[in-house]
Amino acid sequence: MVSLRAVPVDDPAAQALLDEYVAMRAASFPGQYTPAHPPRQMFEPPAGVFLVVHDDDDAAVGCGGIRRIADSDAGIRYEVKHLYLQPATRGRGWGRMLLDELERYARGWGAAELVLDTHHTLQAAGGLYAASGFAAIEPYNDNPNATRWYGKTLRG
Repeated sequence: MVSLRAVPVDDPAAQALLDEYVAMRAASFPGQYTPAHPPRQMFEPPAGVFLVVHDDDDAAVGCGGIRRIADSDAGIRYEVKHLYLQPATRGRGWGRMLLDELERYARGWGAAELVLDTHHTLQAAGGLYAASGFAAIEPYNDNPNATRWYGKTLRG
């Protein structure tokens, strides 16, 4: 059975998945992508959480997290970061499950808004975000790797 587990971002399974994610992004954006392994405290509750997806064989196959960023006019705001599933696992609904669970955490911590940035070439990710209720917003950061920004109001 597929499961999601909250782990420290420096957990070996999380680090291995982040390494895969960084390698995939760097290959997609040669000379453009500037990766960084996030510090542990960025994803420690209630500042954030980092989840690892485990498949039916209990192998770690995906990850993603949220972190609290500066509040907006709407209130408390969290940002989705490092959402990744290994290519062989995509199309099974696990990305949606992961995103839904991250949203559940954000709501539990009183978030008014969930935001994220992405690159326009990641079309499947953009489709997931749209299907999950995210809408295009103005840039909220200066991430050099991002070309699109999305937001979702959690309470209003």
